[in-house]
Amino acid sequence: MFGRDIGIDLGTANVLVYVKGKGIVLDEPSVVALEATTQRVLAVGEEAFRMVGRTPGNIVAMRPMKDGVIANFELTESMLKHFLNKVNVKNVFSKPRILICCPTNITSVEQKAIREAAEKSGGKNVYLEEEPKVAAIGAGMDIFQPSGNMVIDIGGGTTDVAVLSMGDIVTASSIKVAGDRFDHEILTYIKKKYKLLIGERTSEAIKKEVATVFPNARETSLEIRGRDMVSGLPRTITVYSAEIQEALQEAVSYIVQASKSVLEQTPPELSADIIDRGVILTGGGALLHGIDLLLAEELKVPVLVADEPMHCVAKGTGIILENLDRMSSKRIRL
Repeated sequence: MFGRDIGIDLGTANVLVYVKGKGIVLDEPSVVALEATTQRVLAVGEEAFRMVGRTPGNIVAMRPMKDGVIANFELTESMLKHFLNKVNVKNVFSKPRILICCPTNITSVEQKAIREAAEKSGGKNVYLEEEPKVAAIGAGMDIFQPSGNMVIDIGGGTTDVAVLSMGDIVTASSIKVAGDRFDHEILTYIKKKYKLLIGERTSEAIKKEVATVFPNARETSLEIRGRDMVSGLPRTITVYSAEIQEALQEAVSYIVQASKSVLEQTPPELSADIIDRGVILTGGGALLHGIDLLLAEELKVPVLVADEPMHCVAKGTGIILENLDRMSSKRIRL
């Protein structure tokens, strides 16, 4: 069998791999566990994620991606190699073509780092495509017509907002406020208000099960455990939706402002299309309770959450891969 074309959503929180003809074959956390002294990789993906916050001093579980770009080159390369070996797309005779998604405001140095990591992991030709464009295609939007489509892709490290028409981005903005920032805000809030130290996994559980960003949209509570900062002993408290809404207010306001700024720069004809079609939310952050209601109220346009928002970028890479030879987009071939 010859090498297949593969699409990679190289996210800060998760890596998804799409193989042409097979669909999404891998969806794992972008976490690597390594031995602190020797820097030897011990586990990657799901196995490494289970170690976060629960390792002895000689083992460190870390994310090689930060804010949508490579923070640690060697670890990113090891992680990509592991995932490509796992999905078994390489063979002796040929290497796969790889399409990778990146934020809209990525620098040429960061582009080069992504390309080199993909090539060293076994890619033949490496293509880069802007994330909101791929997310819009994956969400089922027809961006190749002369009409306005707006997508807000809230990932782990970055939120990308873009208006698209004729297969390209008209106006866009990328901010480093997304799922990881939400987790951090919750963690900080619990620490300040309750003098309780909790881990990343607990703050993520709060975000998924209790959090809302729209007033009175959710009224649930969750019992959480952590370490008391005063006594140093374990303690249990109950957190409620209303207080988590307060904790996330500032972070979410940045996403609202970025969305407004993109709309303000959009040509009026395309703005009219967006009122008709609405805004599509993609990425894991689209699952944050009440985010669609808040954005609809602030932007004064309909806001819809895409089907399977976490898979939109990976699905979009698949659609582009199927038409890679025909597409005349401004795809960056590196």
